[in-house]
Amino acid sequence: MTLLQQPAPQQTAPQAAIQQQAAELASRLVRPELLELEPYQSARRIGGKGAIWINANESPFNNTELALANRYPECQPPALMQAYADYVGVKPEQLICGRGADEAIELLIRTFCIPGQDAIVTFGPTYGMYGISAATFNVAVTELALDEHWQLPAAEMLASQIKAQKLIFVCNPNNPTGSLIPVQRIRELLAEFPDKLIIVDEAYIEFCPQMSCVPLLDEFANLVVLRTLSKAFALAGIRCGFMLTNPGICKLVMRVIAPYPVPVPVSTLATEALGNKGIATMYTQVQSLIANGERLRQAIENAGGIAPDSAANFVLASFTDVDTVAERLVQYGIVARRYKHPRLQDAIRLSYTNDAETQAIAAALAGPTQTTNPQSIHPQTSS
Repeated sequence: MTLLQQPAPQQTAPQAAIQQQAAELASRLVRPELLELEPYQSARRIGGKGAIWINANESPFNNTELALANRYPECQPPALMQAYADYVGVKPEQLICGRGADEAIELLIRTFCIPGQDAIVTFGPTYGMYGISAATFNVAVTELALDEHWQLPAAEMLASQIKAQKLIFVCNPNNPTGSLIPVQRIRELLAEFPDKLIIVDEAYIEFCPQMSCVPLLDEFANLVVLRTLSKAFALAGIRCGFMLTNPGICKLVMRVIAPYPVPVPVSTLATEALGNKGIATMYTQVQSLIANGERLRQAIENAGGIAPDSAANFVLASFTDVDTVAERLVQYGIVARRYKHPRLQDAIRLSYTNDAETQAIAAALAGPTQTTNPQSIHPQTSS
């Protein structure tokens, strides 16, 4: 077990009952044709024992320094799955690994939503890929508005708006607002809609780990949690994310997943990141980013903007003269994020970053009297 990891508890009778409920719920919600679908049996899924492997039409030549680069990878690499299970305190059979949390979003829609018939629920403004993924599969989207404090609507309103939809997506902490919905409110949502899958996207949860909904997996059959290594683990470039849920839901989603969703380099880097050293580095960098986030928020306020608290690695700042501020950032070579959403027209989202880049952003916000040379800093774009 590695640093700060949570042991997966032994299964109790109530947990077994929840898993049975999850399997039954998944069978009711799934697209009917998938119940009879025989998943593609790749060479790795079939497996085998022997010294000479000629069952996958691979090349016998590895022309790289990366071990097994010439071989197809395991669909769900055991070492990686165990490492992440240890990190979050679940069992490997409660996980699916794929190409970022974005693939998990698509897999859930493909598994449970009938094109042209079913719908999902989102709470806006939020991460745009929930709606886009649904639209690409001809699945309708019911977008409900977060309230003035970026919290979920009242239960009465939800009850009047959520009827036949199958999936409810909650980004928590929310992108792009940085707001956080209390775990108790998520618990209430799970109880209010036991016949829907509630998908809680925790892409930014390492910045507020005490607010994770993962412990609720043992209490609610209808919970799915999405995670990623793109944010706190600094591995956006390898595209590695996880779906956490009960095994009965995982089994049906695995019927539609691609044969080899986790390339060998991805598995290697991700497994290393989830070791003692990698987790320690992540926590250190998270604290550094949070500290620089406070510096950034102060710079925003000094420039006349509003910088609300954020539970993620960014701040959604608002300005009365937002166009002027946006142009100033461009002049300083700083690429930030603006939105077309009507509630965000005066806002700019700025990601937390390292010391030097934070100093350059503060200088840009303060105006041309600062002496920092913006061309010496090259901020990275964010998703």
